[in-house]
Amino acid sequence: MSNPIIIGAGVSGLVAALELENAGYTPLIIEATDRVGGRVKSDMERGLALDHGFQVLLSDYPEAKKYLDYDQLDLIRFTPGSVIFKHGNPQKIGDPQRNASFLWPTLTASIGSLLDKLKILKLSKKLKNKSIDAIFSTPATSTLQYLNDFGFSPKIIDNFFQPFFAGIYLEENLNTSSRMFEFVYKMFGTGYATIPRKGMQAIPDQLAAKLSKTTIQFNTKVHKIEDKIVHLDSGETVKADHIIIATDPSSLFGPTKHKQTQWKPCYNIYLATERSVFNEAIIGLLPNKELLTNNFHFLGDVFGGNTEILSVTVVKQHSLSDEEMVETVKKELDKHCNIKTGALVKLFHIEKALPDLGQLAYEPKAEDLYLAPGVYCCGDQLANGSLNAAMASGRKAAEQIIHIAQSTS
Repeated sequence: MSNPIIIGAGVSGLVAALELENAGYTPLIIEATDRVGGRVKSDMERGLALDHGFQVLLSDYPEAKKYLDYDQLDLIRFTPGSVIFKHGNPQKIGDPQRNASFLWPTLTASIGSLLDKLKILKLSKKLKNKSIDAIFSTPATSTLQYLNDFGFSPKIIDNFFQPFFAGIYLEENLNTSSRMFEFVYKMFGTGYATIPRKGMQAIPDQLAAKLSKTTIQFNTKVHKIEDKIVHLDSGETVKADHIIIATDPSSLFGPTKHKQTQWKPCYNIYLATERSVFNEAIIGLLPNKELLTNNFHFLGDVFGGNTEILSVTVVKQHSLSDEEMVETVKKELDKHCNIKTGALVKLFHIEKALPDLGQLAYEPKAEDLYLAPGVYCCGDQLANGSLNAAMASGRKAAEQIIHIAQSTS
């Protein structure tokens, strides 16, 4: 039994390695950078974890519950709601079925009608009772069309759904599939948005720590893959009967049946600030498509500590320089939220934040993973842009190798 090679130590590649280890293999992971995680990365600054882009782990993700030890991650829950700044007035809304303190603020918030709020409760109940299989087999439309068809008013869409889901989808027009909307909304309703106490990097770090028979070769770039031979930039070659490409295969494998993945970018800005205006782990939203600022939260509210840093996400594409963008965001926060910010702590321009996909699935089919005899690919770009899909695709790719080995033995 030869040992498989996995290209990429992101979440999908690590899960593939775990599954292969469980089947008796000793995989080799070849990783171009100096750490595991792929797009899930964190830097430490002033004792706080600065994630590369605002990401959360939805605690009810089925795949995450299979592979992660939540207690060890020491997950911090976000309050199941948002603070929406409309005309400088902060309005707190959330699910009163999960947190009774949200009942009165949500009922009195001017972001939509009473009928809109009743429809939100109706939607929550509907999706809690709808299976994941049913969600991903339902004919899809855009999220915006879905909300309109459900009967929500333009007011509640503009003031809540648009800014909230623009931050999740990384696109402002809610063109993303209604399947993704139903899946994410269900996950928010049955679980919590969480972040590990050491930041999102703790997730791939934990997966890697579970590997006992896998070798990870860092700072090693792959030039191409040809005839089950991995050609490294150094000129060396490595051969294996089974190869999993846990990254974009188009640059390594030549023409494939898969179209080259299109990506959604975003900016993540970390700003020093004197104090939180929330004093709880909750997300702030600016419902104005003319503004750069989409969502923000205070790291001190999440992680604790004496240092206050504000994390801001910019989804809107623009032609400003980084300096102009940061100054614009600071002015928006001051004018619309009365939040005073200081020096720039860190700026991430994430060009490949989420895959830009059309039809979505819970997990890829076997034919989606196949590239050539013995060569497979995995990654969330094959199903839907989420940690759950990354894990599912890694599992499925490993299952293909295990199945073939069992059928030929």
